[in-house]
Amino acid sequence: MTTTPATASPARSVPVRLDFESHAGAFYRAVSHLDHAATKELDRVGLDARLRELVRVRASQLNGCAYCIDMHTKDARAIGETEQRLYALSAWAETPFFTEREGAALAFTEAVTLMAVNHVPAAAYDAVAAHFSPDEIAALLALIVAINAWNTLGVTTQAWEPGSYQP
Repeated sequence: MTTTPATASPARSVPVRLDFESHAGAFYRAVSHLDHAATKELDRVGLDARLRELVRVRASQLNGCAYCIDMHTKDARAIGETEQRLYALSAWAETPFFTEREGAALAFTEAVTLMAVNHVPAAAYDAVAAHFSPDEIAALLALIVAINAWNTLGVTTQAWEPGSYQP
């Protein structure tokens, strides 16, 4: 059998639909403040930085936000997250690579992100409550709300070019 090497196809351009920051600057800044407030809560409770990025990536995968996936996988690698866990994140529940605590946070992330499907089932909340304190759950929820806000803006407006983020 003969194979020929694959040739790289030219990158596809994703046109910006709306420069949201220019047209709704006050709201853009409010979302940025929301994100900073979530980070302060995460810092206050000492939630692991790698878990923060895993939550951001997982929500972004579910929402299909290419820019945020690119950004947060780069940020995760920069703080020591492994390639194996990043590659397996979309199937985290089927792997041995995540702790029970991380799995509870990821399941909670999925439940909150996809709440239109089943709301947030008691099982997802009970699992996260078994591994996190109420302060940690509140901080985790703040993080999930913030990344979902960014994903909504990114997917809808295509304002940020995937691949352009540099940590």
